[in-house]
Amino acid sequence: MSSAQHPTPVNIAVLTVSDTRTLETDTSGALVQHELAAAGHQVLTREIVRDDLLDIRERLTALVADPRVDVVIATGGTGVTARDVTPDALAPLITKPIPGFGELFRMLSYADIGASTIQSRAEAALCQTTLVFLLPGSTGAVRLALEKILLPQLDSRTRPCNFVELMPRIRHDG
Repeated sequence: MSSAQHPTPVNIAVLTVSDTRTLETDTSGALVQHELAAAGHQVLTREIVRDDLLDIRERLTALVADPRVDVVIATGGTGVTARDVTPDALAPLITKPIPGFGELFRMLSYADIGASTIQSRAEAALCQTTLVFLLPGSTGAVRLALEKILLPQLDSRTRPCNFVELMPRIRHDG
């Protein structure tokens, strides 16, 4: 079989932002881990960090700096309340924003939750040479993002283009 028939695995870190969840009760992080592993990717770590801007930024900084990590997927903390600070924690680390991710996520989410989707600050960015995706904490939102956006874009067979085929250029140019 040719390599085009097999997806290229990427190394992923899963980060859940929550004051209340544990690894045992974190259904969204578990879903990310399960679906990405089932798609042939390597989940290097799955962690939980509390809803604190500096703690979140510290973990994101470490994951972005880890040369083994290609992609970080974080769940939680993307709303508009005072405790929702995940996008704010990521902001100083962004090399290039990827606004299409948040736009597409909210467009797709509209079918499920209507105008409430405007409360989501889901986003994606390139941070140095690492792709970072920030998802809401709800399992439904995570499933939507995985099925409709992330799994296809992290599949090297997706045409006309995908993030996996860009990774060597991102790493080399970064």
